[in-house]
Amino acid sequence: MLFRPKKLYLSVSSNYITMKYIVIIFFSATVLLLSIGSNAQEGYQPTQENLENREWFMDAKFGLFIHWGVYSIMGGGGDEGIAEWIMHRKKIPVSQYEMLPDFFNPIDFDPAEWVGLAKKAGMKYITITSKHHDGFAMYDSEISDYNIADATPYGKDVMKMLKDECDRQGIKLFFYYSQLDWHHPDYYPRGRTGTFTGRPESGNWDKYIDYMDVQLSELLTNYGEIGGIWFDGMWDKWDAPWKLDETYALIHELQPGALIGSNHHKMPFPGEDFQMFEKDLPGQNTVGFNQTGISDLPLEMCETMNGSWGFSIIDTNFKSTKSLLHLLIRAAGKNSNLLLNTGPMPNGKIQPSNVRTLTEMGEWMDIYGETVYGTRGGPVEGDWGTTTVMDDRIYIHVLSNDKKELEIPLQGRKPVGLQTFDDSQGVKFKRIGDAIAFSIPEHQQELDYILVLTLK
Repeated sequence: MLFRPKKLYLSVSSNYITMKYIVIIFFSATVLLLSIGSNAQEGYQPTQENLENREWFMDAKFGLFIHWGVYSIMGGGGDEGIAEWIMHRKKIPVSQYEMLPDFFNPIDFDPAEWVGLAKKAGMKYITITSKHHDGFAMYDSEISDYNIADATPYGKDVMKMLKDECDRQGIKLFFYYSQLDWHHPDYYPRGRTGTFTGRPESGNWDKYIDYMDVQLSELLTNYGEIGGIWFDGMWDKWDAPWKLDETYALIHELQPGALIGSNHHKMPFPGEDFQMFEKDLPGQNTVGFNQTGISDLPLEMCETMNGSWGFSIIDTNFKSTKSLLHLLIRAAGKNSNLLLNTGPMPNGKIQPSNVRTLTEMGEWMDIYGETVYGTRGGPVEGDWGTTTVMDDRIYIHVLSNDKKELEIPLQGRKPVGLQTFDDSQGVKFKRIGDAIAFSIPEHQQELDYILVLTLK
């Protein structure tokens, strides 16, 4: 039997309406009331709390991205890079894919271990998939049985467990939510993906948007204060009436401080609070996704530790700790956060190679974190490295040993001194107009040789 949204069956029998469905009706009414005249997002004015959270977000610099769902059982299906896209790539129909929850029993999931690892790595927040493109909710959704609490032998709300642990350890939690849904029958007309899942060639788009807004209401009311909502999937169907004004107004009404971002690969729309870039630094487009400019909003880029977002048993193309730290440093130099991804295994454990990399990154951040946290993008960057700024200090991150001399713009300020970060040794420099020039001292630091320029 196919899983169907509970909301669709409210009219079947008056005796079938339980407290669970009364909650659904309440959420639906809330969505309706907030949607009326909600074009106000065009003139969206963030609250003071939202503005303060934006500042916190820009200071945080480093977060953990988690792609986890029933797709992890398949381990990528033997093809590198498929992972969380396996339903689409392998053309698995809904009727067959719905067997996966019966096998999902992550008895080794330990939220304290996950959050502790993020903290050990120096991360300040976690963003996790509450629902990916396959439509399966990784939390106890009241509007549909197609969720981890109702459809798996595990039967627990892992989002609730993770949120409680994040609160205990002082980590903010963001929810990833896929607007694209390969499972829901009302996601119709179809988009560019998920066209082989055997759904009926009919549906009501407005009902799907209502369903999405109810699920978002659940996430925003059942888990306390969250960091924000990380949207993905609009790119599947650009011409659809997404009603972003209504959805964004709903989110900001339920949690005014929550930050909204969307991985739509375009300039931010009214109502969004940060801009994201997938697998690219802001301003770059090496993967072809990010054909857009850079806004004045807080920035974030996301990247994988290997080639896959979700767990792939054959994807062992892991990036080195050095290359990921360079990415984090360069992101900070571009005034951006790095959201670094892990795809946990179906048993609930994080891959040992990921644990090792995150631990090593944390060891570096313990020593050099002050040159990243709370900084803003610096005045200059190049193949040699980048710069970050904090108050009266410019941190000069030399990431390549090929460069022997540097010139750093002063932007109208006066230099007080230049010294090495590790041992506070003075470095001679000379003024050249509104800049200083100096020779990079001989050093043994291969990962990041840091100099500190103090300004008056």
